[in-house]
Amino acid sequence: MRHKTITSSATRAYLPGLIWTLIRTDFKTRYHGTLGSYLWALVKPVSMFIVLYMVFSVIFTMDQYYSLNLIIGLFLWDFFSDSTRTGLVSLHAKTFLLTKTRFPSWVVVLTSVSNALITVTIFSVAVYSYILLYRRHISLVEIGCFSLYIFLLLIMIIGISLAGSVLFLRYRDINQIWDLLMQVGFFFTPIIYPLDIVPHKYHFFMYAWLPTAVIQFSRSVIVKGEIPTLTAHLMLLGSATVVLLAGTVLYLRLAPRSLERL
Repeated sequence: MRHKTITSSATRAYLPGLIWTLIRTDFKTRYHGTLGSYLWALVKPVSMFIVLYMVFSVIFTMDQYYSLNLIIGLFLWDFFSDSTRTGLVSLHAKTFLLTKTRFPSWVVVLTSVSNALITVTIFSVAVYSYILLYRRHISLVEIGCFSLYIFLLLIMIIGISLAGSVLFLRYRDINQIWDLLMQVGFFFTPIIYPLDIVPHKYHFFMYAWLPTAVIQFSRSVIVKGEIPTLTAHLMLLGSATVVLLAGTVLYLRLAPRSLERL
C-alpha cells in the first residue's frame, strides 16, 4: 500500500514536466527538417488569414462582414476538426511510448491537441490585431468572451478525443466514420453561408451541433461587438461540460482493456 502511494506521488510530481515534454516534442516533430522551422507555426495561420481576407473581400462585397465571418468560421472549424482527428488516433500513434514508460495514458490524449491549439492562438492574435487596426476598439470583455469560447471548444475536443481514442483501439472503423462526419459537419455548420439564410425553425438542430454555437458566438463578439445572453453562455458551458464528462467516463471504463490491445 505504501509502495503504491509513493509511486502515485512520484507520478504526480513529474507529470507537469512530462506534459510539457510531450507538447514540445509534438511541436518539434511537426516542423522537423523544414527550413522555416518554428516560423511555420506563425506564417501559416497569418498568411491564410491575409489570403482569405483579400480573396473574399473582393468576391463578396455585398456583405462587409462576410469575409471576416468566413475566416473566423474556417479557423475554428479547422481547430475542431484537426484536433479531434489527431486525438482519435493519439493512443495508437504513441504506442511505442505507452509500452515503454509508465505514466497516465490520458496525458497523450491531452497533449495531442497542442499543435492545433498553438495555431488557433496565433490566429486569435492576428484577428485581434486586424480588428484594432482597421475596424474598432475591442474591449477586454470581448477578448475574454472569445477566449472562453475557444476554451469551451477545447473542452469539447478533449471529451471527444478521450472517448474516441479508446474506441479507436477497439473499432478501427471509428476513424473513417469520424472523417465522414467531419465532411458532413462542415456543410451543416454555418461557415461558408450565414445562419440567417436558414429558416429559424431549424436553428435549434444546427445549434445542437456544438461547433455552431462556438462559431456564431465568436462572430457575434469579435465582428459585431455583441455579447450573447447569459442563458446562451450557460447552455454552451453545460454542453461542453456534458461532452467532457461523457468522454471522461467512457475513457475510464474502456481504457484499461483497450490499452491491452496496444
